[in-house]
Amino acid sequence: MSEPEIGILMLGMLIVLIMLGFPIAFTLIAMGIGFGYFAIGDIIFSLLVQRAYGVMSNDVLIAVPLFLFMGYMVERANILDRLFASLQLAARGMPASLAVASLITCALFATATGIVGAVVTLMGLLALPAMLNAGYDKRMSSGVICAGGCLGILIPPSIMLILYGAMAGVSVVRLYAAALIPGLLLAGLYIVYVMGRAMINPKVAPKLPAEKLDVPLGEVYWGLLTSFVPLFVLIMSVLGAILFGLATPHEAAGIGALGAILLAAAYRQLTLARLREAVFLTARTSAMVCWLFVGSWIFSSVFSLLDGHSLIEHWISGMSLTPLQFLLLAQLLIFILGWPLEWTEIIIIFVPIFLPLLHLFGIDPLFFGVLVALNIQTSFLTPPMAMSAFYLKGISPKGIELNDIFIGIAPFLLLVFVAMFILYMVPSIVFWLPGVLYN
Repeated sequence: MSEPEIGILMLGMLIVLIMLGFPIAFTLIAMGIGFGYFAIGDIIFSLLVQRAYGVMSNDVLIAVPLFLFMGYMVERANILDRLFASLQLAARGMPASLAVASLITCALFATATGIVGAVVTLMGLLALPAMLNAGYDKRMSSGVICAGGCLGILIPPSIMLILYGAMAGVSVVRLYAAALIPGLLLAGLYIVYVMGRAMINPKVAPKLPAEKLDVPLGEVYWGLLTSFVPLFVLIMSVLGAILFGLATPHEAAGIGALGAILLAAAYRQLTLARLREAVFLTARTSAMVCWLFVGSWIFSSVFSLLDGHSLIEHWISGMSLTPLQFLLLAQLLIFILGWPLEWTEIIIIFVPIFLPLLHLFGIDPLFFGVLVALNIQTSFLTPPMAMSAFYLKGISPKGIELNDIFIGIAPFLLLVFVAMFILYMVPSIVFWLPGVLYN
């Protein structure tokens, strides 16, 4: 068996072991060391130690624990119920007002936390009963919560974009600028869909009773001032500092972490127990990310030593694809991988396989990264690993089955593809803001 064939065997074994439920990070390390010992001998152990140190001292990855801490603290500030209530009042006269308020709340809260499970679970406990009690269709309501909760993967400041930037050697600042408009575009498509569906068939999203529509404007403004404005200011302070070059991503993440603590204190939710829990969750998740990077580097390095990348490159180049065809093929494979795998596995293991091929087709890694972030939404929405659906099912009231959730998700899944098609047709949506800010 030749070395490239051993490399492909290594990749195949990794996929099988992950499907069997082995921990991803340590499976990557074990496979890298095992096959690396075959390829280069004892040197693999020195490379493992050097890479572990390199990951821990990576300036880009400093932002990860800080953004995670910001998210966990915002989650524990108990601001979500206030935010949803105020947006519900503000959107009360619109078609499908509760669904619109839910999507805006999801987008804002997902941006602040970036933790899909937390957003879907909290919104499922808060907004789903409100929509069901108002007579909304249970399938559409479920789809709104699941799709809206995933927006934090794409809309900055996104942890996924930080990981992609570190893998691809792309500026995280430019990635944030490139992903902002596509993220708002996707959220806008969701809102247009639920409003349009409510106008065509009012039964799926009945109008609110007259007594709920007759609310003084002062009450609406006060609700927005005490819930929407503080969170919006926190997010814009962090994102604005990054986009306008006032701070590096990890410096802005530090500002966000401090702001989240102050926000929790302002809402009288800052306790030692909550702070300790946020620190623990941040440390646990950050450790997972670091070891994923160590394992990914060892695995991909050995895979390259065995000429696995060159074999894939020859196979792709032999297909005589156009740049558009390559993009479609790559995104199709990522979409299929999203069925059984989570987004971290796709970004850490499989996206690096595509990155060396981008120069062959003249594709900007910035554009490719935004498309991947958009595509990754589907990994939370498609079975069998549709974590967003399972999060919602775990806390949904009786009468909502998993099939109802999947049927409700389907139109939003289609809208993800519509957004990707729009980016394919109009790439300037991705490049315009980075060009204006950093040209």
